[in-house]
Amino acid sequence: MNRRHFLHRSSQAALAAGLLPHLAGCGKPAATGDDGPLVALRERYFLRALELNPVTATYLGGDGYHPSLLRINGRLRDWRPDAIEAERRFYQEIARDLKALDPATLSPQARIDQAVLGAQLAFLLRQSGEWRMQERAIDTYVSEPFRGVDWQIQGMTELDGSAARRQDGSTVMLGTELEWQLVIERLRAIPVYLETARANLQAGVKRGNLPDRRMVERDGVNGSKANAEYFRKSLPESAAAFLGDRPFAGPTLAELGTAARTAADAWESFAGFLLQTYDAGDATDRFALGEAEYTWRVQNCFRLDRNLEDLFAYGAEQTAFYEKRLFQVAEEVARDAGLALSWGSDAARRASSRAVMEHLSKDSPKDDDELFQWYREAGERAVAWGRKQGLFDIPDDYRLEIMPTPPVLRSTIDAVYYPAPPFKQAGVGRFYLTPTGNDPAALRLNNRASVADTAIHEGFPGHDWHFKYMTEHKDQISPLRWFTPGAVEDSSAMWQDSMATEGWGLYSEELMADPAPGRPHGFYTAAERIYELQGQLLRAVRVRVDVGIHTRRMSFDEAVDYYTEHVAFYPGAVAAAAKDPTARAIVEGAQRAIYRYSKWPTQAITYNLGKNAIIELREALRQKQGDQFNAREFHERLMRMGTIPAGYFRESLLEGEGR
Repeated sequence: MNRRHFLHRSSQAALAAGLLPHLAGCGKPAATGDDGPLVALRERYFLRALELNPVTATYLGGDGYHPSLLRINGRLRDWRPDAIEAERRFYQEIARDLKALDPATLSPQARIDQAVLGAQLAFLLRQSGEWRMQERAIDTYVSEPFRGVDWQIQGMTELDGSAARRQDGSTVMLGTELEWQLVIERLRAIPVYLETARANLQAGVKRGNLPDRRMVERDGVNGSKANAEYFRKSLPESAAAFLGDRPFAGPTLAELGTAARTAADAWESFAGFLLQTYDAGDATDRFALGEAEYTWRVQNCFRLDRNLEDLFAYGAEQTAFYEKRLFQVAEEVARDAGLALSWGSDAARRASSRAVMEHLSKDSPKDDDELFQWYREAGERAVAWGRKQGLFDIPDDYRLEIMPTPPVLRSTIDAVYYPAPPFKQAGVGRFYLTPTGNDPAALRLNNRASVADTAIHEGFPGHDWHFKYMTEHKDQISPLRWFTPGAVEDSSAMWQDSMATEGWGLYSEELMADPAPGRPHGFYTAAERIYELQGQLLRAVRVRVDVGIHTRRMSFDEAVDYYTEHVAFYPGAVAAAAKDPTARAIVEGAQRAIYRYSKWPTQAITYNLGKNAIIELREALRQKQGDQFNAREFHERLMRMGTIPAGYFRESLLEGEGR
């Protein structure tokens, strides 16, 4: 479909906004009807939103979107109170003009954008108003500057046309002189940025608007120390490799080194400020969002009308459903392996499933190097399966890059994917995998059978394929549908995009399990299918846990216990952790997971709910089209809708819009 084809019947409004030359240059043909005012408003909002959120602009490649954003990568967000108030006035003005547009005059696709824009504006105004996130979002302040620089480098010009870091770990020259100067400008902005963060956090202390103690410790103090290490050591070292021996390399590296050391000093000082500002003995749980706010976000951000009590119960139902399926496959694997195990009760099935997984863990990598190699091999197998089954039209040069997770992100991430900036030609998507540090217990949790499911979710046909397909068709996707209001990925994020992207990732895991001749578990072996089902089970548990902790139906510790019982099948793991290395690794993983859910309310539910929204839409279309239904066409139409929840375009897709 062509969702950027909204130019005016009369081009005067676009000309007045200075947008027509840019839009025409991006290859977007003119639309018919009365979509012009909506397009002009949408573009005005989007461009200004990128200016206000420089790191998000870097993530999306804003400097490739519009000439006015050429130097956006040299800036950080202005969090001063007067700047926040100016943002609010702008959003209020856009909201007022949006409300004045009659949806009946718009094309179906323009109505989708109108709804998306309204939801984004409502979230942004609520976040800085009622919620006052700027007074407590420590993880935003800590992660934003690092990610800005990391994504900057990820999106740099590749001088020889190859990836910035090859899979063998070698590097190539990367970045123009201007691109590296913008890195230096952003580094120089960090001390002032952190001074503003201090003032906002102190205002929160006075108001009693406090972050949870876990965020202070993990993202705040530990994250700041990791940032200091990165800017003082890791960044200059990697920059030297990327700069090579070009004429400007020496002076640039000297400037960068000075700015990076100053930034590192500021991070160390910020860690000390956090320790002095917040009471380390305060045991109050401050992460719960509250029932009213949680309900509002589910409805406004995800376009779902779900009662929270029903959603909490649904999480338990989905947990039971996937547990049952996993137990069945685990019994199959046990039988084939000659394991004498009992399956007569739920307790026995959990214990036996864990025993099967412990049996499979014997085939674990000897070190992190082998672990990474297994992931790369699984990714290659998945692509070969996709070609054989005709799932998609996969280019011959399609490749998947897997890299170690940067240290500052390792506290809450096991594996994650960050796409290349869609509005730029440079850059490559990154599949981050967190090394274990060659810890034997952690390596056993990454055994050979467990690798395929994660490789599919983060790689093919999950996030890597999803984003590359969308980027290939970006001129058919409204820019609004790429935007991540609030932040890309921290406690300030709206998570609207997560319903689409994480829903697709989980859907991909299940899609690859569709049976084929001689392959009852599809792409997976029976052993690998256990971990695919555990992945589905994990996301079902997330629904139960996220609703539970944020509406006070469940405490943090209760959530950890629920997770270890239903995801790792190890009831009582907390009590056993002191003596059992495996239990300790399981508990540590569960605590990282629950902490992530606690600081990112509603993100954890997007996987399961997003996946099931795709399945429901697919089956509704299948029922409507009958023999004319084509799964590949459905998937491609779905991806061309962009990173917005299916609830925004369900009816449009069913009616055949956007073919």
